[in-house]
Amino acid sequence: MANQLMDPIGRLMGLRYKSHPWHGVDIGPDAPEVIICFIEMVPTDTVKYEVDKISGYLRIDRPQKYSNVVPALYGFIPQTYSGTEVAKFAMEKTHRENIKGDGDPIDICILTEKEITHGDILVRAKPIGGFRMIDDDEADDKIIAVLDNDAVYSSYKDISDMPPLVIDRLKHYFLTYKDLPGSKANCEITHTYSIDEAHELIKRSIEDYRNKFSSLDKILSSAST
Repeated sequence: MANQLMDPIGRLMGLRYKSHPWHGVDIGPDAPEVIICFIEMVPTDTVKYEVDKISGYLRIDRPQKYSNVVPALYGFIPQTYSGTEVAKFAMEKTHRENIKGDGDPIDICILTEKEITHGDILVRAKPIGGFRMIDDDEADDKIIAVLDNDAVYSSYKDISDMPPLVIDRLKHYFLTYKDLPGSKANCEITHTYSIDEAHELIKRSIEDYRNKFSSLDKILSSAST
C-alpha cells in the first residue's frame, strides 16, 4: 500500500528539486520557432519508453509488438498540454465535434542526420509542421521538427520541403505504433499541416498548460518559504 503521507510530499519534492521534464524544463525564449524538447525514444529502441508523469523518470511503457521502430527522435514539448484550446483547434480544422485534448504534453518527432544512441535528453529543435492525429476522438497532434543547426535537415524550412517517403514513413509509424496483435488502434491522421499551423498549435498548447497548471507556481513558491 502506498504511503499516504509521503505520496504528495514525494510528488512535490520531485517537482521542486529535480528538473521534471514536463514541468521543470522551460520551452525556451524563442518558442515556437525554436523550442527545447525532451527526448524519450531514439530509432534504435526496441521498447517504448515514456516519462512517468508523476516522478519525471523514464519508464518502459511496453515492448514494441511489431518490427516497426520510431524513425526519428521522439518525445514531447515541455510545459505544453493538449486541452481545451488544442481540441478547439482540431475541431476548427476537421469540422468535427466532440474532440477532446488527450491530456498529455504535445508529442514531437525530430529529424537529424546524427546517430543519437539514447533518450532522456534535452534538444533544441525547429518545428516545420505536423500531423493532426485523432485517437478515439482525442486530439493527439504530432509536431514534426528538425534538430537545430543539423547539417542536413536544417535546410528544411517547412514540412513541404521533406521528401514524400520521409513523411509516409513517419505517418506509418504513428498509425501503427499503438496496434496490438489481433487489435488495431482507432486512430487516424486527418491533415499534414505546415509550419504556421504547427506554431499556432504550440501556442495553444502553452495556453492550455498555463490554464491547467496555473496553481503550480503558487504551490512551489509556498513550499520554498
